Amino acid sequence: MKNAAIAHRSAILHSLGDPHTSGVENSYEYFEDGLLIIEQGIITHLGDASELLHRFPNIEVLQHHNKLIVPGFIDTHIHYPQTGVIASYGEQLLDWLENYTFPAEAAFSDEKHCDASAEFFLDELLKNGTTTALVFGTVHKSSVEAFFQAADKRHLRMIAGKVMMDRNAPENLTDTAHSSYVDSKELIQKYHGKNRLHYAVTPRFAPTSTPEQLQLAGKLLSEFDDLYLHTHLSENKKEIDWVAQLFPERKNYLDVYDHYDLLTPRSVFAHAIHLDDDECQRLAACQSSVAFCPTSNTFLGSGLFNLSKMQRHKVQVALGTDIGGGTSFSMLQTMQEAYKVCQLSGHQINPFKAFYLATLAGAQALKLTDKIGDLKVGTEADFVVLDLAATPLINYRMQRARSIEEQLFVLMILGDDRAIAETYSFGECVYQSNS
Repeated sequence: MKNAAIAHRSAILHSLGDPHTSGVENSYEYFEDGLLIIEQGIITHLGDASELLHRFPNIEVLQHHNKLIVPGFIDTHIHYPQTGVIASYGEQLLDWLENYTFPAEAAFSDEKHCDASAEFFLDELLKNGTTTALVFGTVHKSSVEAFFQAADKRHLRMIAGKVMMDRNAPENLTDTAHSSYVDSKELIQKYHGKNRLHYAVTPRFAPTSTPEQLQLAGKLLSEFDDLYLHTHLSENKKEIDWVAQLFPERKNYLDVYDHYDLLTPRSVFAHAIHLDDDECQRLAACQSSVAFCPTSNTFLGSGLFNLSKMQRHKVQVALGTDIGGGTSFSMLQTMQEAYKVCQLSGHQINPFKAFYLATLAGAQALKLTDKIGDLKVGTEADFVVLDLAATPLINYRMQRARSIEEQLFVLMILGDDRAIAETYSFGECVYQSNS
């Protein structure tokens, strides 16, 4: 890694807070001609190019013409083993699991398949500007090892976990309560806190874990510092009914997880579409977060996420692609779909809010704001260079944009992986477009 300071000159934007609570005008910082100075992977200066170049006249400068630098995108819910079943036709959640997910995940008993899948998956993330993700593995311990090794090789800040699943799944994809605890513990001891890696305790969802397994998941959280909890919650109405049948003693779906001490400030629950007010209040009280996964929620016919309800209850929300039920690795496309979902619910997402949800909100959900999510001095240099002329249509439309707000909206509605010119992790270029 280079030790000398290097500067990136471009238009630069990052979020400072949630526009809903701080007001749009106070929620971001924008430099029309900005300079980002990086040394040993850390941001040391951010400001107007003219002022900083006067202070550092001899610094090496990389000029990004007609580009916009933003923080690296943060995907708070994604399944790397499901990359091979993205765009599979015609099912809702429970049938999707049986017909597509479980057969795809069975292939991860082969270590070579794990290695190849992890490499392809991370290449796709970086190609789409995602520098941090909260990632499901499979029930196989080797699936998580392959992922962590591939991520560490690229110096990425990534979070992943082995699926815990000891019932209501094919025999070749089930573990036991005890084996899931032992395997997870070994992975935690080997990878959690290694360089930029973190571990997430990962029961698939309540229906596929026995009470004993959920109890041991809670035990893991109590035994190690700063672990994450990553699972699914209230995605599909049939799923919710199934949980009620399996856990009749619990008052609602969230209460199942709560009973086993799985609600922590580092718990991220994917989907959370069909929550009642009590569940929202409990999530907020525990400082747990939810991942809004708009492309999978519409693709699988699960429902429309109620962002305004979450805001009313002060629940932390961030974005997730939920590959492979989700239909794009692109967080720009995910922002587009989030905008449409909220439009159907009578609520609009300002583009500053959308970019907040894809960057700083993810860091807040993951309790990593001291490291990622914005471009403040002292944070790690994970950022994306967006091309304001990525396609003829984007270029044509940008020529008519009158503000940075309008530029952001064009990017999130028309943008995809083609809008990613470069992706940087810890100051190093880890993806560069060929165009």
